[in-house]
Order: sequence, then structure tokens, then C-alpha cells
Amino acid sequence: MFLLAAGLLFAIYFANVILGASGNASFMGDVSEMLVLFASSICFTVAILRAEKKKKNKS
Repeated sequence: MFLLAAGLLFAIYFANVILGASGNASFMGDVSEMLVLFASSICFTVAILRAEKKKKNKS
């Protein structure tokens, strides 16, 4: 679930960057772009830590 959320948030961030680079108006400002990337990083970190915990408990 957290990995899916991280992927979705990063896709939103990436779409904003692509729109901004292509000359179209990006739909997020600097602060909201930073917050989305930060939330994506946090979700990814939680997903990796949960996967490591699950692997450790199996062995």
C-alpha cells in the first residue's frame, strides 16, 4: 500500500515537472511540489522498512 502511494505521488510530481518543462503551466507551485516529493519519499521509506521487517520475521 505504501509503495503504491509512493508511486502515485511520484507520478504526480513527475507529471508536474514534465508539464513545466514542456512550456505548459504546471499545476503545482514550488512548496506543494516539495511536499509531494517529500511525502513520496516518506511512503517509499516506510514501504522498504516494512518489507525488511517482514523478511526478517520470516527467517
